[in-house]
Amino acid sequence: MKIAFFSAQKYERPFFEQSLTGFSNIAITYFEQSLSMHTAVLAKEFDAVCVFVNDSVDKAVIEQLAIFGVNTILLRCAGFNNVDLAAAKQHNMRVLRVPAYSPEAVAEHCIALMLTLSRKTHKAYNRVREDNFDLNGLLGFNLHNKTVGIIGCGKIGQALCNILTGFGAHILVCDPNAQAGNYTITDLNTLLTQSDIISLHCPLNEHTHHLIDDDAFAAMKTGVMLINTSRGALVNSKACIKALKSQKLGYLGLDVYEQESELFFKNHSDDINQDDIFSRLVSFKNVLITGHQGFFTQEALTEIANITLQNAFEVTQGKSLTNEVL
Repeated sequence: MKIAFFSAQKYERPFFEQSLTGFSNIAITYFEQSLSMHTAVLAKEFDAVCVFVNDSVDKAVIEQLAIFGVNTILLRCAGFNNVDLAAAKQHNMRVLRVPAYSPEAVAEHCIALMLTLSRKTHKAYNRVREDNFDLNGLLGFNLHNKTVGIIGCGKIGQALCNILTGFGAHILVCDPNAQAGNYTITDLNTLLTQSDIISLHCPLNEHTHHLIDDDAFAAMKTGVMLINTSRGALVNSKACIKALKSQKLGYLGLDVYEQESELFFKNHSDDINQDDIFSRLVSFKNVLITGHQGFFTQEALTEIANITLQNAFEVTQGKSLTNEVL
């Protein structure tokens, strides 16, 4: 199988090259460009494309890929909201994903965001570097005995529950598929009204798009902390700004952003940011944003490479596809 690997980053290649040693019938060509209508031509004469969260795999792109003979879409991530599954089915394309690479990686990043915001360690770090040891303005709060609401309790949500249990937090979970565990299963409104901290771990679809909107913020406690490491469009960014201005939202930690495809995974330090909403978000002192790095650990990248190439191998062997989306 010949794979056109889009949105290739320097940090990914060593992991995939190492994993490739076990798959002699698979070859990868790396392209730094993201997949779109303008770059789909790069996949000509390839059997498969390998894409990440911000690549566009919509109907028009899939139609182009089909013309070029591509028959497989390999997602090196868990989410597949950027793939038009109906179009893929129409063109008999297989779609495979990496459903769980390292749930602990993302869950631990959530904790990092929570603790950084609650204890203001990022501000303390900057102060100490300037020989400023004043504690005023750095007052934090314990996670112990706080009520943490988790929306979506798949493998990442479960991993976060396990960590929060160690902190002594009270955990509420809203997920139609949740099984009994070290938490209380409840409905969305109860979770929104009772939680001191809310963390999002649900997929992005037509039911969850802008799940956190003006109405959701109105139901929350004043001063609530919101963490999103799942998909940017779960949160209505304009509603978020209003909630920050009114102080209804006391802390915001984001590893994703609904317009991140134009920003993340690239160095824009010499550019003028044209996204006014993002610029407004980062201007708040109680907002912490990271550039979609929740997955970014050695363990997770190793697993992503191994599972992605195993998915490709199963296609070449005509075997049952373990991680098939379509």
